[in-house]
Amino acid sequence: MKALVLTGGAGTRLRPITHTRAKQLVPVANKPVLFYGLEAIAAAGVKQVALIVGDTAAEIKAAVGDGSAFGLEVSYIHQDAPLGLAHGVLIAREFLGDDDFVMYLGDNLLQQDLADFVARFEAQRALATTPRLGDEGPRVPSAQILLKHVEDPQRFGVAELDDNGRVLRLVEKPEVPPSDLALVGVYLFDRQIHDAVASIKPSARGELEITDAIQWLIEAGHIVLSEILDGWWIDTGKLTPLLEANRLLLEVVERRVDGYVDADSQLDGRVVVEGGARVVRSHIRGPAVIGAGSEVVDSFVGPFSAIGPGCLIQHSEIEHSVLLGKTRVVDAGRIEDSLLGYDVEVTRSARRPRATRLMVGDHCLVDLG
Repeated sequence: MKALVLTGGAGTRLRPITHTRAKQLVPVANKPVLFYGLEAIAAAGVKQVALIVGDTAAEIKAAVGDGSAFGLEVSYIHQDAPLGLAHGVLIAREFLGDDDFVMYLGDNLLQQDLADFVARFEAQRALATTPRLGDEGPRVPSAQILLKHVEDPQRFGVAELDDNGRVLRLVEKPEVPPSDLALVGVYLFDRQIHDAVASIKPSARGELEITDAIQWLIEAGHIVLSEILDGWWIDTGKLTPLLEANRLLLEVVERRVDGYVDADSQLDGRVVVEGGARVVRSHIRGPAVIGAGSEVVDSFVGPFSAIGPGCLIQHSEIEHSVLLGKTRVVDAGRIEDSLLGYDVEVTRSARRPRATRLMVGDHCLVDLG
């Protein structure tokens, strides 16, 4: 079993944050989204991983390296343009060979254990190839997809299943969905998928769609199995889902204080204070994480906040927010439900006349409520 991780794409829905960095490296609970996926792949027993990279290749390579920090052997395949998930499989043919593989979208977060998903696929394939007497036994599945019940299936690729959980057909963003089962960004394939991606044509948006490739497998008579996700699944490509992912992951942090907390400060609940961080005359109410080297002075940091490394929070209140790193929030009043990038400065000056003074780039959102 190998793994193919898609880390291309422009991240337009998270601009301006992704003007300067890869969307897969935006941290959630102070860890890049991509790292959660790589850790899950390693925990599933997969060692050989290829990352499909695009314009942010240098940043992805700098963060992941050779994969040894995750117990993986990582290589990189460059995709000149975001031409679709199936195109990623097409250009990874040499790396994948004839091996089974898991395909994972690098900006997705799953609660479900990837190891169990992989193990069940391998068990089904092993069962189908076990010699039997008197009958042919089950046929070998060529793919297995992960599905989730959603309230708005019109926004997703949607699956129609038979009574045994086999996939009958897939429809991309249908006006009238055949079900409420959306495709989650994790797929398992055998070598038959290479024939599929080589046979399909680009969609109306000019991409080779993985839904079309899976539909090709079905129409060619191959078995495509499905599994319905029990826990949560979040595509972190937009602000609201990213903050929700941050909340869900902070729910499971364990209290740890490696930094300095003075006697006049108060920590409530599950709070992580990383090494080199300082909390002075402040109140931190968990779950929350204060990153390495950050300072919280005369301030309140409320639940579901992740303060990245090297930040300064002074005379301010932060709640349900993510600060990526090296950001200064001074005399800023109360900030909530927000995402602040790197090297951001939010201050309240004493200049007269009093006014809101902004320097805001493209694709920003400013709420002066």
